[in-house]
Amino acid sequence: MKCKDKVSIITLGCSKNTVDSERLMNQIKLNNGKLVDDPDQAGIVIINTCGFIEAAKQESIDVILNAVSLKKQGKLNKVIVAGCLSERYMKDLELEIPDVDRYFGTEDYEGILDELGGELKYNLLGERLLTSPAHSAYLKISEGCDHPCSFCAIPIMRGKHKSKPMEDLLSETRFLASRGTKELVLIAQDTTDYGIDIAGKRTISNLLNSLSGIDGIEWIRLMYAYPSKFPDDLVDTIASNPKICNYVDIPLQHISDSVLKSMRRGVTSDKTKELLYKLRNRIPGLTIRTTLITGYPNETEKDFEDLCNFVKEFKFDRLGVFTFSVEENTSSYILGDPIPEKVKVERKNIIMEIQKDISAQINNDFLGKSLKVLIDRIEGEYYIGRSYRDAPEVDCEVLIPIIDNHIKVGEFYSVEVCDSNEYDLFAKLSG
Repeated sequence: MKCKDKVSIITLGCSKNTVDSERLMNQIKLNNGKLVDDPDQAGIVIINTCGFIEAAKQESIDVILNAVSLKKQGKLNKVIVAGCLSERYMKDLELEIPDVDRYFGTEDYEGILDELGGELKYNLLGERLLTSPAHSAYLKISEGCDHPCSFCAIPIMRGKHKSKPMEDLLSETRFLASRGTKELVLIAQDTTDYGIDIAGKRTISNLLNSLSGIDGIEWIRLMYAYPSKFPDDLVDTIASNPKICNYVDIPLQHISDSVLKSMRRGVTSDKTKELLYKLRNRIPGLTIRTTLITGYPNETEKDFEDLCNFVKEFKFDRLGVFTFSVEENTSSYILGDPIPEKVKVERKNIIMEIQKDISAQINNDFLGKSLKVLIDRIEGEYYIGRSYRDAPEVDCEVLIPIIDNHIKVGEFYSVEVCDSNEYDLFAKLSG
């Protein structure tokens, strides 16, 4: 690489951006570039931005402006901006923040490497420089999205759905397993759509079964599974394959038929409930995570009441809530933003209070039970682990007092749950 400056990559937004940054970091390393974690120690900063909702966009802009300020002070030589925000607003950003040296879109590894004086190693794109502990890694199985959700700008930034070839994903997983990865967390805009653009049908079950055959992989976790066309064979695959965690993340967004129709979700309230109960009936011990949106433009008090009752009825194991963010060039933009932010937040808080009680009760039900946990890290006086019920970064954790010094980060252990609260379990080693 011609550039001799140290390079630091700042990653904002979701786990999909994390994977993109890890691929770019490995390419820089393959070009003999010098990478540093601390931007203060770098000559070049690359900011991998998020442009999903207003709060994320503002965070990205703040980070860009801070980097530009450091450049003006002579503390940085170059600022490069990439990712979703740059893809979506490149021309505007070039006008508004011209002190950024170059703007790139999503996954433009070749352009960024060329800017740094390197070249893209196409045959090694599946290799990554992991930024998380090696025992758990994300696997991005597709890019883009074909769903017409009214509130979502992902297709604008990431384009049409495009599955990654299965052999490429198997190769990437073998690479990860050789580096010590034991848990794969499958991500995409919609993981259930995998394969439809290649095979003409959804082949996520085939992919899961093939990945589970790779030595070293012990857990496979499925995130971002769209509810409208959830493949029936996927239910059986999760239930029958011991390496696939009995865990599904299904972003539902709402339960009111009028809101779902305006959101263009392609599913009704009845079909949503039918799917959820089918999953629970056919997959023993299943953990279901979902996300909801409050304050969508046509959400009435009755719609919100229905949503609260639904959360109480179904008792999700894991649940997160976003407030509606009006986004340019989405089909919901014409609806405006009639519900005050204060009301959106109040509704969000009400649901999270409901979920807090549900979570406390579910956790309490695990007292005295044994769980297999993967140890993520040491924090204070505890080993921090996760069970099959817990995705990294977003879910609850299992805390084990540091008494047994032979426990190792990145290994599996059997523990007995001895206490709980609304968010976490407390456990000791079994036996």
